[in-house]
Amino acid sequence: MAVKMRLQRHGSKKRPFYFIVIADARSPRDGKFIQKLGTYNPLTVPATVQVDRQKALDWLQKGAQPTDTVRRILSFKGVLYLKHLLRGVSLGLFDEATAMEKFTKWSAEHDAQMAKRQSANKKARMDRSVPIVKKVAEPVVVEEEPAAEAAETSTEEETKTEE
Repeated sequence: MAVKMRLQRHGSKKRPFYFIVIADARSPRDGKFIQKLGTYNPLTVPATVQVDRQKALDWLQKGAQPTDTVRRILSFKGVLYLKHLLRGVSLGLFDEATAMEKFTKWSAEHDAQMAKRQSANKKARMDRSVPIVKKVAEPVVVEEEPAAEAAETSTEEETKTEE
């Protein structure tokens, strides 16, 4: 039986939400599955991903084939890197303590980078959502001439233009 790690769609129309599941390759997309590994919500910025690393690693070692999207998600979460490190341990390239040290170092760097991205996204959203209030200058009050003086000046101007 061929086993796949894939996304199972949930959520309403135009509001996708996915479960990351282990399923038989012959079963339909939203059909029966063997085990649920986590969730993926692409609507949040950045996308929210929750994966049980240990279960995913166990299934990868058993031979489950991830789809392209799930492969990217597992890579983002470090599951594929951990599998890579454990393969090095099994080949005798280094011991398990060194592999875990490398993984924790990568995980710390990755988490710091993600926190930096989230703060940048949050700042950008705040900049867009805060209305810009401009201070309006004091209105300039122009003193009006009395009506009689205005009529005299207009007649004087008319006589000058006729000449």
